Amino acid sequence: MPKTSARLLALLSLLQTRRDWPGLLLAERLEVSLRTVRRDVDRLRELGYPIVALKGPDGGYRLGAGTELPPLLFDDEQAVALSIALQVAATTPGNGTAEAAARALHTVRQVMPARLRHRIDALHVTAVARPTSSAASSSSASAPAPASASVGGDALMALSAAAHAREVLRFDYADRGTRRVEPHHVVTWDGRWYLVGWDLDRNDWRIFRADRITLRTPNGPRFTPRTLPGGDVAAFVTGTFHRNTCRGVVILDLPAATVAQYTRDGVVEELSPDQCRLTLESWSWMSLAASVARFDADLQVIDPPELRAACTRLAHRFLNVTP
Repeated sequence: MPKTSARLLALLSLLQTRRDWPGLLLAERLEVSLRTVRRDVDRLRELGYPIVALKGPDGGYRLGAGTELPPLLFDDEQAVALSIALQVAATTPGNGTAEAAARALHTVRQVMPARLRHRIDALHVTAVARPTSSAASSSSASAPAPASASVGGDALMALSAAAHAREVLRFDYADRGTRRVEPHHVVTWDGRWYLVGWDLDRNDWRIFRADRITLRTPNGPRFTPRTLPGGDVAAFVTGTFHRNTCRGVVILDLPAATVAQYTRDGVVEELSPDQCRLTLESWSWMSLAASVARFDADLQVIDPPELRAACTRLAHRFLNVTP
């Protein structure tokens, strides 16, 4: 049988994972008797945790909401996730809870064990908001990122820790080969995570999507940090994503659900069961034309004329392809 303190923490952790727990199931999970479970519940109540007893054939327990906030229990993954969320809230422009989030992050850090506090101290992330221009606000309702765009807390911690330690990162980037990068900052933009860094092989600043990064270990040598253009990471990211942006609107003879499934960025609007309007952005008109041409369907360019001309040029190029 585990020691009482360890058993109480295990019991509290179980009560936080689901709404209702039958007493016999708790006893089975903790490998103790039902009588021991009852005693441990009483001990937790004395510590301020509002545990409600459930009536019924088997009885049971539920962790209720109290009038005061008792000590909370987080495992390592939850603590890291909470710290990331609080940093994002604390750095989000125009966020009315930024100051409170910063105070909460400080409070959480104070009660963390040393092994986690060291990791959190190396965590530096920044939320970058889209500009409030009409073009940006029109695209802010973009289709949700697919499940593959998710990034685990450990990956974000590793990227941020390398930037904090000023160590060169080596990683495979999607299908574009291995990159060597001096990491500068980890940012979140429009629901995705990105790494801002100096690409040693291309001798230029780059922004990498974190969900496309597969880290190689160990990290490379330490480096002397470079000055980011403009000196501000938010301004750099915003300027990069909205530099020479081309935005067009087309009508596709496909269901909206089908187009949305294969559209990571853009706005898809249903016009009829078999037709939809797609608003999309890209770095050039030819790139935008190629993006809409990949759908196996007839299309109509609504706006602007530059996109219509790019589609015409693309069609001529395909007609001239040598058999």
